[in-house]
Amino acid sequence: MKEVRNVIFDLGGVVIDIVRDNAVAALEALGVKDAGILLGEYAQKGAFLKLETGEISSSEFFDLLLPLCRPGTTNTDIRDAFEHFLIDIPLPRLEALRALRERGFRLFVLSNTNPVMYHHWIDSHFRQEGYSINDYFDGIVVSFQERTCKPDPQIFTNLVKRFRLNPEETLMLDDSEANCEAARSIGLQAIRIDNEGKDSMLNVCSRLLEEGPAK
Repeated sequence: MKEVRNVIFDLGGVVIDIVRDNAVAALEALGVKDAGILLGEYAQKGAFLKLETGEISSSEFFDLLLPLCRPGTTNTDIRDAFEHFLIDIPLPRLEALRALRERGFRLFVLSNTNPVMYHHWIDSHFRQEGYSINDYFDGIVVSFQERTCKPDPQIFTNLVKRFRLNPEETLMLDDSEANCEAARSIGLQAIRIDNEGKDSMLNVCSRLLEEGPAK
């Protein structure tokens, strides 16, 4: 890492532990036969992609999914099955975010996500310390509001311009190498985050805390 003043965090796979196969199994149990195709490893398809890019609303998403499910399935059943994708936000990660801000870093979110998860599970699990997600970050950019998803460089550019960031002093943390390459393409630094080892979220945060923000 070069000198860093701003840190951009992906949510799923970085701050939030995720297991895609859990959501696939839960949706298949509701009767969604193509759940494994619709929920890709790093990109969604069909109604899931339309929801993630803001092309459809949450209610329109449920209207599209219900006919694929067994009789008697409710919107809440679909939401709960979909949210099996998300496992946990370990408390030490929230503590690391607070420590970085206290150290003087500016923190941002850049995430491919959807309003179903964002306004329910994500909102709830960020409150475990008594704060909201907005208390941990200086700015949040999400795909369903931007109408485009990573790795489209445009969503990175939107964040940089909106918050007037110097790309050379800005570090992107993402679990997808394609997203990291897109970040680098507009001049950002980027590290692909692993579940463990030197490039886990907590270890990268620890190195940032040791070095401090760029002056």
